[in-house]
Amino acid sequence: MSDLRGHSPRRYVVDVSGRRVLVGLTLEETSEFEDLDSSLPVLADGDGRGTGLVPSAGEGRWLELYDKHDKAWIKWKADLRAGHEGNSPFFN
Repeated sequence: MSDLRGHSPRRYVVDVSGRRVLVGLTLEETSEFEDLDSSLPVLADGDGRGTGLVPSAGEGRWLELYDKHDKAWIKWKADLRAGHEGNSPFFN
């Protein structure tokens, strides 16, 4: 498994309550993601330890939240390009 941290910028927005959240995640999910992100070990590129291993529960949840965020970010960017940013659930 590749370490995705550091390869993609964090993409925060302000939710309807004025709180800073990652696109596509709730405040609680953003907080959970940040906690997991800071607590998971970082594997050096090419050290071979990341291949063939089953992710821990924390890593699995981090990947789940990252995937949810990344898919929402891709949709938001596509909506922007198509001129539909006014209909986006990620901004108010």
